[in-house]
Amino acid sequence: MIVVLTGGTGGAKFVDGLQRVVPPEELTIIVNTGDDHSWWGLYVSPDVDSITYVLAGVLSSERGWGVRGDTFHCLQTMKTLGEPTWFSVGDRDLAVHLLRTKLMAEGETLSQATSTIAQRFGLKSRILPMSDQRVETRIETPAGEISFEEYFVHRWYQDPVKSVRFAGTAESRPAPGVTDAIASANAVLIAPSNPVTSIGPILAVPGIREAVCKTPAPVVAVSPIVGNKAVSGPAAALMAAHGLDVSITGVISAYRDFLDVLLADESDSASARELNSDDVRIHCTNILMRSSDDKARLARTALRLATHEVATTEAR
Repeated sequence: MIVVLTGGTGGAKFVDGLQRVVPPEELTIIVNTGDDHSWWGLYVSPDVDSITYVLAGVLSSERGWGVRGDTFHCLQTMKTLGEPTWFSVGDRDLAVHLLRTKLMAEGETLSQATSTIAQRFGLKSRILPMSDQRVETRIETPAGEISFEEYFVHRWYQDPVKSVRFAGTAESRPAPGVTDAIASANAVLIAPSNPVTSIGPILAVPGIREAVCKTPAPVVAVSPIVGNKAVSGPAAALMAAHGLDVSITGVISAYRDFLDVLLADESDSASARELNSDDVRIHCTNILMRSSDDKARLARTALRLATHEVATTEAR
């Protein structure tokens, strides 16, 4: 079984690559829910939805979120009625939020509702939210603390970031199946997601980071940073605010206690040679995912590195 920790658009692209090279029933995806958001009274789980849509083959590749070819009639009507519309929800996307909210109102947990929706999409891979308890990523700015979605979507991540916290972690616990999947995995892959606000909330749930540290499986992460810039989004600013160097050094620091291999971009090969060690090996290649072939190639490389790490460990 291959276990992936993921969030954000980079994570969805990486999972898209994995589903092209791994039998779907062998893939378990543990997803960030720190971005979850209440919108028009509905429970929205953006990262869970993106993984569901990409596995179902309906994710919009143009936007990187939502459903391909969606319409926005409800959004336009809500705008006419004077409701906020900064969080763009398409009509087909809205149906999933309606169903999730209905299922949870009827007593299902978030992980149960996620499983129900995945089954209705006909998916064979397992999608696990990181927790059934609400954990919210909060961004502290000079103007005050705001939710991640307000920072990222409403304000286009233009605010200076003072700090990041994950509200609710003390009361949270891993969703059913999360730590068992990590413990029994053949490989644990960390997607090229923001280490602070996509992977950080997952690892902040008590018990998950410990499970990754203890797993006998190799842990391979793909860097979301090339040089000193994020491939996309606000990862650079958020890493800096979190005290992490905006480089592959910072990515390694975020995962130091469990990381076996970092998959970095070929342009970082000089830094990789300096940072390579017995604790963390760094492999450089083209990590940009501009096409379906790129995604599959990167997925194969990550899996090959995990296999090589197992063979190396057994030979020692």
